[in-house]
Amino acid sequence: MEVNSELVKSNHYYSLGALGLLVLLLVLSSARNDPLSHVPGPWYAKWTELVAKYYWVTAQKSIYIHNLHLKYGPIVRVGPREVYTADPKAVQQVFRIKKEFLKAQWYLAFAPFVLTIFNVLEVPVHRRLRRLLSNPLSETGLRPFYPQVEHKVDLAIDGIKKEFETRGVADVYKWWFFFATDVIGEMSFGEGFRMLESGKVNQYITDLQSVGELAAYRSAFPWLLQFSMRFGIPLPLLSKAQASAKRIKNYSKESLKRHAAIVEKEGPGSRPTLFTKIYDAENDDSITQDEMADNAQSYIVAGSDTTSNTLTFFTWAVCRHPEVKAKLLKELEVLPDNFTYEDMRQTHLPYLEQCVNETLRRYPSVPAGLPRVVPEGGAELCGYHIPAGYTVSQQNYSLHRNPDAFPDPEKFDPSRWENPTQVMKDSFIPFGGGSRICIGLHLGKVEVKLAAARFFKAFPNAKVSTREGMKDEDMSQKLFFLSTPKGHRCLLELE
Repeated sequence: MEVNSELVKSNHYYSLGALGLLVLLLVLSSARNDPLSHVPGPWYAKWTELVAKYYWVTAQKSIYIHNLHLKYGPIVRVGPREVYTADPKAVQQVFRIKKEFLKAQWYLAFAPFVLTIFNVLEVPVHRRLRRLLSNPLSETGLRPFYPQVEHKVDLAIDGIKKEFETRGVADVYKWWFFFATDVIGEMSFGEGFRMLESGKVNQYITDLQSVGELAAYRSAFPWLLQFSMRFGIPLPLLSKAQASAKRIKNYSKESLKRHAAIVEKEGPGSRPTLFTKIYDAENDDSITQDEMADNAQSYIVAGSDTTSNTLTFFTWAVCRHPEVKAKLLKELEVLPDNFTYEDMRQTHLPYLEQCVNETLRRYPSVPAGLPRVVPEGGAELCGYHIPAGYTVSQQNYSLHRNPDAFPDPEKFDPSRWENPTQVMKDSFIPFGGGSRICIGLHLGKVEVKLAAARFFKAFPNAKVSTREGMKDEDMSQKLFFLSTPKGHRCLLELE
């Protein structure tokens, strides 16, 4: 039988045309039914979130989102089902206690293999964990731990001094990381990592320092992790993340066992930790060993980089601004020699508080978006209706640069906090907000205030160094979920 080639070709073109028309109809139908179609944003955000994910895994997403806000306004679409808002009123609505927007599934992908007060999604479980864990981390509950923090600060100051005497500069980024990690380690496990004594980084610390980058890949492509685990196909970066997470979890379990053995040998009340009061609790006031291990691990991860990076940017920024340092030093003169944190609590130190707030504003330890799920009934945000089940995020990087709240936002100016306006307060969420506000915020403030005060009392002539090629670019922020100096160092001269 003869085949009419022209007929075949015609049918082929007809099929392609029909397919193209079908695709166009589907696209138009999708666009017509898209509830976010009127939310401003780049054209591709309607179809894909891959662009945002690219910036996420390259530590640039906070800047990318901020630039979108500058171009499109206080609300911007970044993916098919996600918007970001930088409007203070909208943010307060998201973080309200009543009918609060719940955390998104993203948190489970960001911190897999554990279930903690940070990533648990179910409200009853979170309430139970917070009720059990919050009291030791309250302002009152922390008082018995003040001497431990003070001792670690002394070790850090001594280490900084000795390094300067032998090297000519001191890397405060390193010493503040050792300090923060040893503090939270001892408070969680009854013994620190002895980083301050050794002055060296071990495998556990290496794993901690890689958490941000590895978690970015896990949260951006959770299906890859599931694929790798299900079919046993190793993917280099994800395999590294799994190995790191496993080592951290095992270390937590082993440390808790060592502490239990110490308590059994030395008696109840020996080497108290943040978990001591709930060891022997019963019924709803109890916590399992696995829950303690998971949450202790979460404390270490959340309480090391956040505090150390805040202290690093604090000391660097103050040293870069002589007028700020002079005013701070003048205020610290009222503190007695060998002052304790209790002495600081009883002393009026408003400028120190202002310097802390300005550091948290200008160099937020968590600059990234905090994804929340829009509740049933949807929400009206910035004049747009966002349907239930969609994701709304807000990032400190943009909120803290709101020019209506913070004129000249790139300037480090602690005095702006002398009389904060309501819009400043609404735009300032360094520890998150609502019922999911950071449980460790009081401890973080104790560490930062005490360490900063003792540092500048010990080294009033401290200044930023240019030795060993140190430059301001080293202190620009590397922006994963947590921020860190890009150069992973901060060299200061002390006299």
